[in-house]
Amino acid sequence: MISAVIPAYNEEESLQDFYKVLVPDLTKLDPNYEIVFVDDGSKDKTLEIIKDFASKNKRVRVFSFRRNHGKAEALTWGFRMAKGDYIVTLDADLQDRPEEIGKLLKKAKEGFDLVSGWRKNRKDSKLLINFPSKLFNFLAGFFWGLKLKDYNCGLKVYTRQAAKSLNLYGGMQRFIPLLLYQEGFKVTEVDVRHEPRKHGKSKYGFSKSFKEFPDMFSMLFLTKYAKRPLHFFGMVGALLSGIGFLILIYLSILHFQGQTIGNRPLLTFGILFVLAGFQILFTGLLADLMLHMSEEGNRDVDTAEEIFKYKTE
Repeated sequence: MISAVIPAYNEEESLQDFYKVLVPDLTKLDPNYEIVFVDDGSKDKTLEIIKDFASKNKRVRVFSFRRNHGKAEALTWGFRMAKGDYIVTLDADLQDRPEEIGKLLKKAKEGFDLVSGWRKNRKDSKLLINFPSKLFNFLAGFFWGLKLKDYNCGLKVYTRQAAKSLNLYGGMQRFIPLLLYQEGFKVTEVDVRHEPRKHGKSKYGFSKSFKEFPDMFSMLFLTKYAKRPLHFFGMVGALLSGIGFLILIYLSILHFQGQTIGNRPLLTFGILFVLAGFQILFTGLLADLMLHMSEEGNRDVDTAEEIFKYKTE
């Protein structure tokens, strides 16, 4: 069974056209499909339109937030409610075409847990959207080693287990391939058609893109150092202390050469760097100790699938 999870926020202009294309394509792939619409607190007639779909099609289910929470929360709720073995996500603006679902589904059945679309010929503004997105993709690949050309394409196909393992919030929908990759799921991408936006305006632009770059560094810490904070704080602390010591050694050499260093601002900077470095180092040590004590007091054995069982007669 295929579940299509559709987050919708103020999409009244495109919903009718989107629905007319989506239903025949899902029917062709799986007659037992379901469509899960999640209205993210829309202020227009989006909710009324999708309620009308549900009244005419028993395979349509509708959920609605009282206020706008964001795409990440809408997707998480949709994943939680979906019943399918494969879960498809796509936006309702028709930039990502429902006709491409079959291509991604075929790839998923080769053994992948997430197949993400790659908008090879993207039709958005090159300066306002494409450039920040390409920069984001490059940095994400550089930091984590997962080389994808399009992290944030809305068109994706998940296995049930992969989708339901996600608990997204904030701007974390941009990191879905990374989150699953870090948990050991198999991730890949295939190129898909991308169309110019016909209705409304994009809710994702240049300024929003750069506001989300701090999220990347939060993710870097959470994925690489959440279980070993001393490695992160120790590295930063050692760097600052090292700079401070180099400054102080340089000033010491000048002092022994007979020069006055007491009134040099560089002396103050050197001392501050050393003190700051040690403070950050001890912060990491405390974080490591707290994490260790927490895990000692609450050990949890993760579930694992039985791959092979030796049988005796």
